[in-house]
This record gives sequence, C-alpha cells and structure tokens, in this order.
Amino acid sequence: MMDLAPFLKQQRRDHRYRQRRVMTSPQGPLVEVDGREYVSFCSNDYLGLANHPQVKQAFNEAVGRYGVGSGASHLITGHLQPHHELENELADFVGRPRALLFSTGYMANLGTVAALLTRSDAVFGDRLNHASLVDAGLACGADFKRYPHADIDALQGLLSAADAGSGIRNKLVLTDGVFSMDGDIAPLPAIARLCRAKHATLMVDDAHGLGVLGETGGGSLQYSGLGIEDVPVLMGTLGKAFGSFGAFVAGSDELIETLIQKARTYIYTTALPPAVAEATRASLRLMRADNDLRTTLMARVQQFRDGAAALELPLMPSQTPIQPLLVGARNDARDD
Repeated sequence: MMDLAPFLKQQRRDHRYRQRRVMTSPQGPLVEVDGREYVSFCSNDYLGLANHPQVKQAFNEAVGRYGVGSGASHLITGHLQPHHELENELADFVGRPRALLFSTGYMANLGTVAALLTRSDAVFGDRLNHASLVDAGLACGADFKRYPHADIDALQGLLSAADAGSGIRNKLVLTDGVFSMDGDIAPLPAIARLCRAKHATLMVDDAHGLGVLGETGGGSLQYSGLGIEDVPVLMGTLGKAFGSFGAFVAGSDELIETLIQKARTYIYTTALPPAVAEATRASLRLMRADNDLRTTLMARVQQFRDGAAALELPLMPSQTPIQPLLVGARNDARDD
C-alpha cells in the first residue's frame, strides 16, 4: 500500500485539509450542524425548494408508485415515465427541442465534451470554470487551452491560433454561466458573437443561473437574451435552485441523439431514482408559477450586500446569490 500520510500532513500544514460536517436538519435558513444551530450562508438551495412540502409530497408519492431505485441505466430498463416527462418539461423550460437527464452535473459535462470532440479537435475554457468543465477539457483528448477569466480578447487569440493551419477540425468553448466561486455572470453575448465568427460551438454550464436569473428563471442565457443558435449546448443541474438532484443537457434533437449514442457517463450508469425526477417536476412547476421566489431571493442578496457594506466586509462584485467574502490567508478561513 502506498504511503499516504505525508500528503495528509502537508494538507494540514497548508490549511487545505477538508473535513465533513454532519448536518442533522433539512436545508433551510437555519440548520443544525454537529449539534449546533447556525444561519446557513453556504447552501445552493437558492429558492428554498429542497424542503418544500409540495416537492416532498411528490417524492413520497412517487416512491409509493415506482419504488426507490431505477434499477438500471436509461438504455436498459431504467428510463421510467417520470424521467421522460421531466426531460420534456425541462426542454420546454429552457426553450429547446430536447433535454437529456444525467445523474450529476459532473457526469453531464464529462460525457458531453467527450462525446462531441476527438483528438483532432480543440476545446477552450475560462480559467475560473467549474472543476467538472476543467476535467472534461482535460479528459476528452482534444487540444485544451484555458483563457484568463472573462477575457474575450485572449479567447479570440486562442481561436485564431487554432485556425492558423493547425489541422483542428472542431472548436468547442466551455464557460460557466454564473461562476461558482466569484458569482459573476459570464460575458455570454460577446462569447457567442466570437464563437459564431470563429465557427466554434459554445457550451454553457448554467448550474448556478437556472431558476435564479432571467424573467422566468430561464438562467444566464435568458438573462443575456441568447437562444439555441447562440449557445447550442446547455447544461443545467437540478441540485441547486431546483432543490433536488441530477443534471441535464439541452439542445437540438441531433445533439441529444448523439449523446445517447456516445456519452459514456450516460450510457454506463444507473439512472437517477424516478422519485427524484417526480420531485424535480414539482419544483419546476413551483419555479415557473411563482416569480416571488426569485424576487425574495434577490431581495435577500441585496440585504446581505447592504449589511456587509455596513460592517465594512470586503465583498466581491456579484449580483447573484454567490457572494464571495475576501478573507485573505487560508488559515484565516477556518471555522472556530
């Protein structure tokens, strides 16, 4: 067995040692962790749907009808009616012909990028992209380049270099819609214009935008006024604003059929439980019917920013629920 102790000791010395906390309450504004009650500022349950009565009722009723597990992958016997109906409803929600469920956002990104690219292609990613997009770019085998955060000129230079007799066939640009650590919104209109000019395909991970941004919660694309022609590949997760679990990719019929044929993280994994799909359908109905959920959320964001300013806390610029507080050194970020 390899000696792992030195690595763990170094993690502790560098104040990078990860530790889990045991939560004994549902998600909510107040949570109980390790026997103590806290105000929660670190949940992705943006709209408060993870513990919503209607979502829980839909889950419980589905368990009674379909059981707990799906029992197989989607392509064997694991694609149940709740999955199929949820895919149709998600596609309608984001204004695209088709959607395809994945078990996690990480698997959706890994599987989609690998299905779309070969070793003769190129992929470009923002340096502050989520780890799953970074890993997708690294794992797909294509030529992978990263550009400085939100730097359109740098991305243009990389795309132009890829066109300069390199033999690159296809170009894919990857970006978060809302960046998961800084909370800023990607300059999607400018990226989309550049991708069209350079004949590149744009894929957006909108995990933190869906349900939060846009007039009806359609996410960073709706907020930016972009459609499927601008962003052919859209990934969204269900464990944030939706309050449930899983992920989906939405786009054209050809895109979804290609993923069904080629995305290994879709083909070779068990489908998420049908009760989770039913719970997500309930949260989607709530999300679409009640704009007050987003109005309340944004009021809380402004309340937090006002309070932080009054206390002279150094928040970074962000208009989303992700509000970064600059602490400084790693050892100052510990919880006592």
